[in-house]
Amino acid sequence: MGDTLAHGEWQNIEVRYSKMNGVADWSLWRTFAAVVEHGSLSGAGRALGISQPTIGRHVEMLEAQLGLSLFERTLSGLKPNTDALRLYEPVKQAQASLAQAAILAQGAQSQAGGTVRITASTIISNYVLPAILARVRERHPAIALEIVPSDSAENLLMREADIALRMFRPTQLELVTRHLGDIAIVPVAHERYLARRGRPTTLDELLSHELIGLDRSDAIIDHVRKLGHAISRDNFPLRSDDQTHLWELVKAGLGIGFGQQNLANATPGLVALPIDIKVPALPLWLTTHRELFTSHRIRVIYDAVAEGLGDYIRDSSSSPGSR
Repeated sequence: MGDTLAHGEWQNIEVRYSKMNGVADWSLWRTFAAVVEHGSLSGAGRALGISQPTIGRHVEMLEAQLGLSLFERTLSGLKPNTDALRLYEPVKQAQASLAQAAILAQGAQSQAGGTVRITASTIISNYVLPAILARVRERHPAIALEIVPSDSAENLLMREADIALRMFRPTQLELVTRHLGDIAIVPVAHERYLARRGRPTTLDELLSHELIGLDRSDAIIDHVRKLGHAISRDNFPLRSDDQTHLWELVKAGLGIGFGQQNLANATPGLVALPIDIKVPALPLWLTTHRELFTSHRIRVIYDAVAEGLGDYIRDSSSSPGSR
């Protein structure tokens, strides 16, 4: 009797494994992991670049093929149940293994062509990289470039990018990093604004001007308060959490913002104000996976971008837009 029961349990396990093994489409598992991570169909869709209805169909198909209900539908989103949480860890391990295999395969490629995916902050991507990439394309026209402007830390280990420009030093042992230099963060205004409102020379005078700053973040406010100055959101009549939009507001002469001194020096009409706001300099680190560094196309683009960014850091003080 006991042997029969054990055999029956083993058959159930085989049936369940057979169902799981029958899910040939890895995209269903990838969608499942994204829904667990983001807690909603819309969040998973944004992360994967897939429509919300498609995400919903993927979840339903996976549940049907497994014979399992994986999520509790709530008003706030999808809550993974116990079975989903048990499945999530091996799926994440499988994702990591597949990403590692892709990295090893790409690193072994020696051809000069192909595609390189680069991620950097929105400011660097929009205002600094284009001129650098123009020179890169002249040197390496056979290599296609994919640019990912993002202020989030794209995961190099999961192959979300081949090369990343970071504002912090990556610590993973699997990564190759190069410190390109540091850039001062300073108050910045357009000549038109300064002609209209005057040029502040002290922090007290600066705080009496129309400031452009962050909306949901109090980082600037907290920093200035630590310097002993009373400041609140009322000092910032123009606010946004989009860094490129903030920079465009400054360029339009709408007030004084805060940004990279190098970029201000390189932008005609902008003035980097010589007021010490005691913000730590912004470090620039260029990063790739060590296995990718053996790929010819990754290496040549990595070195070319490093050269261009090094020139940007060193030469901006003598650019036409410097003040």
